[in-house]
Amino acid sequence: MNRTANQVRLGILGASGYTGAELLRLLARHPGVQIGALTAEKNAGNSVADIFPHLGGLELPRLAKIADTDWDKVDAVFCCLPHATTQEVIGKLPKRLKVVDLSADFRIEDPELYAKWYGHPHQALDLQKDAVYGLTEHARDKVKKTRLCANPGCYPTSALLPLLPLVAAAQIDADDIVIDAKSGVSGAGREAKLGSLYGEVAEGIHAYGVASHRHTAEIEQELGHAAGRPITANFTPHLMPMSRGILSTIYVRLANGASAADLHATLAKRYAGEPFVRVLPIGQAPATRHVRGSNLCLIGVFADRVKGRAIVMGAIDNLVKGASGQAVQNFNIMHGFPETTALEQQPMFP
Repeated sequence: MNRTANQVRLGILGASGYTGAELLRLLARHPGVQIGALTAEKNAGNSVADIFPHLGGLELPRLAKIADTDWDKVDAVFCCLPHATTQEVIGKLPKRLKVVDLSADFRIEDPELYAKWYGHPHQALDLQKDAVYGLTEHARDKVKKTRLCANPGCYPTSALLPLLPLVAAAQIDADDIVIDAKSGVSGAGREAKLGSLYGEVAEGIHAYGVASHRHTAEIEQELGHAAGRPITANFTPHLMPMSRGILSTIYVRLANGASAADLHATLAKRYAGEPFVRVLPIGQAPATRHVRGSNLCLIGVFADRVKGRAIVMGAIDNLVKGASGQAVQNFNIMHGFPETTALEQQPMFP
C-alpha cells in the first residue's frame, strides 16, 4: 500500500491479541494511517490472516518480533502487550514515537501505589511522570499534548464515565460508592487460561478479584482527583458467559439535597454533544447488547426505592470503548485527526 504524505505510520505491539485485532478492524477505515509494523513474539513470521482470518482481506505487514522491527518505518505505536512488560519495551523505543498504551503499566500515577497493586517496582519512572491517563472525555487537553497516553482499563471506563461528573458536582457521597461490574470473557485476553475455558464460564456467573482487583486503584485514583481528596470505593467484578461487553451497576448515596433527577441532569449536561457517551432517559437501563462493536458508553440513572440513594449504570463494549476504540479516539486527538475518525460504526444488534 502506498503511503500518502499526511498518513501516520503505525506500529501495533502485541497484534495477535484481541485488542490488537480490534485496532486493525477499526483502523482499516482510518484514512490517516498506514500500518507499518505488527509484532507478536510467539507468532512472528505469520500473516495476520493466519491468526485472524476475518482480517485476511487487509494489506498488512507480517507479524515480527519487537527486536526485529524497523522503527524508521513507524511514527506512532499502540502497545497491546501484557501488563508488566510494556514499561521496559516503551523505554527502549525511539523518543520521537507517540505511544498509546493499552496495558496498565502507566495508568497509576503513584509508583508506590503501582508497586502495591501490581507486585513489582515500576520500571520506567522517567516515562511515568509524563504519562497521561486517557479517559478521553475528561482528559482531551492533556491527551493532545502528551507523548505517552495510558489508555484506561475497561472496568474503570464503564464506572468513571457515569461517576466523575457526579463526584465533581458533590451530588453523591464519594465515600459510599458500590460498583457491581460484569464483563465478557474477552476481557481476560486471548491467551489460553483455565478460567477462560468454555466449561469454566458457560452457564454461570462468578465474582473474581473480590476486594482486590487491580482496577480498583485506577478507579480510586480518578475519583480522588474529582473529589479533591483520597477516595475508597467498593468494586467487585464478575465474569459473564459472553464474549464482549461490560455493565457496571453503581449504587450511590445522594448528597447535598440532590435527587436522582438532579444526577441525570448533571450527566446529560456534561455529556451533551459528546459523540460516544449517551445518557438515556431517566429510568431506562443500558444493556451490553446495545453497544456491541461500537465505541459508545450508554449511561442510565434510576431513583432507588431506598430513600436517599440512586442507581447509576454504564454499559460499554470492553474491547472497543473499554480498550481499542478509546485508544483510537486518543490517537486521533494526539495526531490532530477528527476524534470520531474510524469510530463512526453503529452497534451491532442483535
